[in-house]
Amino acid sequence: MTLAICGAIDNNFLTPRFTHPEFEILNEDSQASSIIGKIFPVYHANSDMPQKTLRKLINSVVNKYASKCLIEFLPEKILSHYGMMTLSEAVRNIHMPSDSHDYIRARNRLAFDELFLLQSGIIMRRQKFSGHNNSQSLKPGANYNKFLQNLTFKLTSSQELAINEILDDLAKNTPMNRLLQGDVGSGKTLVAFAAMLACVDSGYQAALMAPTEILAWQHYEKLRKTLEPLGLKAGLLIGSLKSSERNQILAGLADGSINIIVGTHSIFAERVNFSNLALVIVDEQHRFGVVQRNNLISKGLSPHVLAMTATPIPRTLIMSIYGDLEVSSLHELPPGRKRINTISFAPVQYRKVLELIHEAISRNEQIYWVCPLIDENDEKDLSAVTVIYEKLKNLLPDLNIAILHGKLSPDIKSQVMQDFSDGRINLLVATVVIEVGVDVPNATIIIIQDAGQFGLAQLHQLRGRVGRGKAQSTCILLEGRNITPEGKARITAMINISDGFKLSEQDLLQRGPGEFCGTRQHGVTDFHAADLIRDEKILLLARDEARNLMRQDINLDSEPALKHEIFRRLGRVLELAITS
Repeated sequence: MTLAICGAIDNNFLTPRFTHPEFEILNEDSQASSIIGKIFPVYHANSDMPQKTLRKLINSVVNKYASKCLIEFLPEKILSHYGMMTLSEAVRNIHMPSDSHDYIRARNRLAFDELFLLQSGIIMRRQKFSGHNNSQSLKPGANYNKFLQNLTFKLTSSQELAINEILDDLAKNTPMNRLLQGDVGSGKTLVAFAAMLACVDSGYQAALMAPTEILAWQHYEKLRKTLEPLGLKAGLLIGSLKSSERNQILAGLADGSINIIVGTHSIFAERVNFSNLALVIVDEQHRFGVVQRNNLISKGLSPHVLAMTATPIPRTLIMSIYGDLEVSSLHELPPGRKRINTISFAPVQYRKVLELIHEAISRNEQIYWVCPLIDENDEKDLSAVTVIYEKLKNLLPDLNIAILHGKLSPDIKSQVMQDFSDGRINLLVATVVIEVGVDVPNATIIIIQDAGQFGLAQLHQLRGRVGRGKAQSTCILLEGRNITPEGKARITAMINISDGFKLSEQDLLQRGPGEFCGTRQHGVTDFHAADLIRDEKILLLARDEARNLMRQDINLDSEPALKHEIFRRLGRVLELAITS
């Protein structure tokens, strides 16, 4: 009996072994010669449809229909310039390659397709957005100049560049569509304030949308202190406002007496009407859906849009998914910012953590203690914020300890944060509700319970809650008792890497583009052949070819097959985004 065997080879033995191999019984030499040494696909098979049967079925379909049913949509000049396989050849060779060379050519062709279609769609989306010429031209004036003159520190070169890029966009009659990204603490808020003052100087209103009430309140307090000396007025619109307060805000927006509004999703409610909204700023933009953002934008006449994120985005994602945005990046931290010490402790080192807390309290500093859950969960064996809160109250009876999580009422959450900001609370036990934007300069230690359960981007955001004052700060990552190898790798990365841009690349490697971008980008990152991590060269080629083609024919009237394929694959995604 002759067998044809295929599978992965395990070299961890004295003699290499196959791991769970497949095999076929060969009865004839002719059959053997057609199988042995060939590359075979591995499909998601099951007991009802084993690999062998599935292969034969797919081979039959590909041989019979690939050349008849697959319509070539790539322009001929691109195919010939790069010597690409036709679409039917690529599909045949991805399933039944004669050798590794043909398989690679087939995969590269299909990867190029996915990236080229995405780039072409993004250009169409961008053209649709910039095709409006009825935005207001906004230019800085007296208030903007006073704001910069009153700063007690020097802007970083990155901030100066970002402000200039934004002002150039605002001066145009086409709407700005820009992303401002920067590491935690890099000064994005100051750049946003400068843009809003340029808007107000031109006689128009600006809106700043934040993902949480805590962050909205904090932005509002900073803005109010900035605007009042200039004779300008800021408003806060959040869900927890009393009816009388809400009505006053709504009236001020409608008659124009409120120059800048800060709020959560409340500011794009139907009852909210602006006198002359010309600039929309969306903080932590990935936390809002396209429809939510569009609801706010629709309240103005083609307002300029600035999105901000403190989660730096890897280069390949910027070129692909965010390719319709102009991007400004803040790579520097303001002068005087110290690097945050990051250390990890095992569960048995609890006493050492308590000693560090006492040392910080003796210096009149404050501490965050972050937990992944609100209530105890036996299945996941993760430390809950309520359990840790009670435990710390018993262990540290001399401290003023408070608890903060999403199930508390808005009034209580605001009061707790105010008390912590004012120094009346020594230790704040919280969930990730404090992840974004919370700024308490006197907080010097953040302890993250079960740190391996958090993603790299989230860990970096949490670490950024400290290090905002002059004192040296520390981030303590507590390993859970059942930490996974992946969790251990994230903790190691946090200890070794402080740069958020480098961490974002590491995060992309660990999680992949789909999970990195979240469900909001579903349908955009669902690639079958392309890989945004390893296919950067193909992405650059696809982007350049899409730009060259659509520079000559933006509506693709000369390439109807390509246009049809773009909307067949990306129609729903592009339709949502085009309305922006």
